[in-house]
Amino acid sequence: MWKQKFKITLTPAENSIVIQSLNRLRNTLLRENRDTGCVDDLLLKVMCAPVKRI
Repeated sequence: MWKQKFKITLTPAENSIVIQSLNRLRNTLLRENRDTGCVDDLLLKVMCAPVKRI
């Protein structure tokens, strides 16, 4: 059984919004002393994603 993968294309402004939103979620989880592992992984993937100029 394989996981379905999705590819999305974001503008630089949208990419910035996604990063800021994930960071806010991570900060909220840290304040509540909850696990941030999944959010950390996703945040790194978004930050390190290659940029495709259109």
